Amino acid sequence: MKYKSQKVAYWFFALSMLLLTLQLVYGFIMGFAHAGADGLHEIIPFNTAKAVHTNLLVVWLLSGFMGAAYYIIPEESQHELVSVKLAYVQLISLALVGVAAIVGYHFNYWEGRKFLEIPRPLDYLVVVNVLTFLGIILVTLWKGKRRTTTALVLSMGLLFAALLYLPGMIEFDSQVMDSFFRWWVVHLWVEGVWELIMGGILSFLLIKLTGVDREVIEKWLYVIVGLTFLSGVLGTGHHYYYIGVNKIWLIVGGIFSALEPLAFLAMALFAVNMYRKGEKKHPNKIALYWTIGSAIVSFVGAGLLGFAHTLPQTNLYTHGTLVTAMHGHLAFWGAYAMIVFAIISYALPNMTGRKFYDSAMGRMAFWMSNIGMVGMTVAFGVAGVAQVYLERKMKLDFMFVQDEIEVHFWVLITMATLFSTGITLYIIEFIKHGKPTDEALEVSE
Repeated sequence: MKYKSQKVAYWFFALSMLLLTLQLVYGFIMGFAHAGADGLHEIIPFNTAKAVHTNLLVVWLLSGFMGAAYYIIPEESQHELVSVKLAYVQLISLALVGVAAIVGYHFNYWEGRKFLEIPRPLDYLVVVNVLTFLGIILVTLWKGKRRTTTALVLSMGLLFAALLYLPGMIEFDSQVMDSFFRWWVVHLWVEGVWELIMGGILSFLLIKLTGVDREVIEKWLYVIVGLTFLSGVLGTGHHYYYIGVNKIWLIVGGIFSALEPLAFLAMALFAVNMYRKGEKKHPNKIALYWTIGSAIVSFVGAGLLGFAHTLPQTNLYTHGTLVTAMHGHLAFWGAYAMIVFAIISYALPNMTGRKFYDSAMGRMAFWMSNIGMVGMTVAFGVAGVAQVYLERKMKLDFMFVQDEIEVHFWVLITMATLFSTGITLYIIEFIKHGKPTDEALEVSE
């Protein structure tokens, strides 16, 4: 039987879709600015658009993760959420913090630290919000009839994500110390504990969609958790090359950066192997597309492309260039955005009772968004390699190089249009399913 409190997840997913739409808008503003068509500069300068674009990414993914947890934890623990009202309060406060931050960026009210631009007063509200969320999840898990590995890994990832936000709130006079701890948030989130969240959601979906025995899938999950901690934590060193820390980080960062693709390779092999072992009878093929696709694309984007430019010999040239954007876009898309789309695709029919499943629009959304993202990655990559050669090797002026690579951003905008069309189709599908109902959740799967 389903649990009525799972309806809360729908509204977190809806917030994710709204914030994702805004993120795309600011992405286009940045793309046109890079292409030389910066008509909005006086209204929305590039630095403002960039801060809004990256922070919207973080907030919509967090909202998606929270929605996933609110859907998964009741089912895994076999217990209703301990407080649905508090979950809705937490949702509203999350949305308000996001809106306040975006408005603040447009009035130049922000912290000047890359990726951690949110104004300090809002940091405290974020902490309260996340603690409320964790309280609901952990108490529900504690009161539940069972505690599965899937639920524990998901909860552990969410708990560590909250704890690792705190170092980013410490103020330092030293730029080196500030950068050292800033990466505890930025790196250890996306290349550490968020991988645990992805692993927990991936495990849940594979159990539901493939029919493979839970024990088999959760044994693989232990392997992934081990690889994530081994490579991801010490791999932080690849951000420490140039900030003034001890030279040992050059060696540690280089070695463990080379090992980081193993965690994503394990995820990809895990997902494909479970699919091949499964009965393949589940009707929700769209959810299966996004689930398997997430594991494979994350291996390419986060694993291979990350490895390609984080080794010291390469990163010496690629650090802070569009090569980083190449890796970042495909990595975030594969590892985190696609897994959020996967859990939405699985949960939505169950919450609304509308079994649209394998629709033509759903398939088009999947393929158009993925082909568009691959095209964007290639455009970033070509522009990045040209930038590295002209700027870092030929020692040409930064702005001269930006003029020379403008043409690649028109390719990027074209591919981004294809990508955005796919996302639009996905959102239309989301809206068509309607709102969740108690009756739908009461029907056995």
